[in-house]
Amino acid sequence: MNIRTKDGKIDFKKLFIQSGLYLVLFLMLILIIAKEPSFLSIRNFKNILTQSSVRAIIALGVAGLIVTQGTDLSVGRQVGFSAVISATLLQATTNVNKVFPNLEEFPVIGAILIVMVVGMIIGSINGLIVAKLNVHPFIATLGMMTIVYGINSLYYDYVGASPISGFSKSYSSFAQGYIGTPSFNMSYLIIYAAIATVIMWILWNKTKFGKNVFAVGGNPEAAKVSGVNVAWTLVKIYALSGMYYAFGGLLEAGRIGSATNNLGNMYEMDAIAACVIGGVSFYGGVGKISGVITGVIILTVINYGLTYVGVSPYWQYIIKGMIIVAAVAFDAIKYSKKK
Repeated sequence: MNIRTKDGKIDFKKLFIQSGLYLVLFLMLILIIAKEPSFLSIRNFKNILTQSSVRAIIALGVAGLIVTQGTDLSVGRQVGFSAVISATLLQATTNVNKVFPNLEEFPVIGAILIVMVVGMIIGSINGLIVAKLNVHPFIATLGMMTIVYGINSLYYDYVGASPISGFSKSYSSFAQGYIGTPSFNMSYLIIYAAIATVIMWILWNKTKFGKNVFAVGGNPEAAKVSGVNVAWTLVKIYALSGMYYAFGGLLEAGRIGSATNNLGNMYEMDAIAACVIGGVSFYGGVGKISGVITGVIILTVINYGLTYVGVSPYWQYIIKGMIIVAAVAFDAIKYSKKK
């Protein structure tokens, strides 16, 4: 958006619309640092990047849906489902509380493939409901959120209804490992997030599929006239999103060291907020991968900072809710007139 008037002067109203949310978040960061100067440390910086990694993978999944004027309220429940499946498959053989005692040590790559197929199926169903039944994404994914949680809870009850932990060394190392020395290292999670980011960037910017996604988001009718198979594009983007959630769920269970059927609850809030903060518009057809990653990091810094200075988790929910409303409001002001 051009922030200058016709005579070359800065239009402060446009500047505030364009950058107001970032200014508010920056001021919050300044207040956090003022209260606890020790927040600015290499250790905290690494922790923020590590915490951002799984969130980034999940946000990358939902970002494509927002580009198509959609959303996904089932994000967190899909993350939780894949986490529970992963946890039950990847327990150590020496674990006396092993859910499946006769199961030999399961390869991590095998669990990844299984949960990603499950995620792809759930995502595809979401896409079919939206594309073929013309159900609004909000309603379709709201229903799927409830269904997936129900299925996950039934499975969780079947395997014992207690936190699933005691993972194999290979799984723990995969999710908690790092490159380098104990004093100077980088988490594997950061590497996985970087790979996921590059893959999605290529899909968005270098493939026909990516162009179709933005065409559908910008104007579905025009895209259809131009020869884009709108329904098939929507099914594919929802399926891809499900695969990203699934991989994120597997990593999250391994990172935490346990899983329950409530893991992932409300993760969709952070993912959607990060996307909108990063400039992915709910009006469709607008968004950049770099923006999504920036949004994730900004939101993680705020979350981590608020926890670091001792702000109550309940107040954190209120603050994050306000950030989401503000982000969508600024998005509406910037793009509504263009539609």
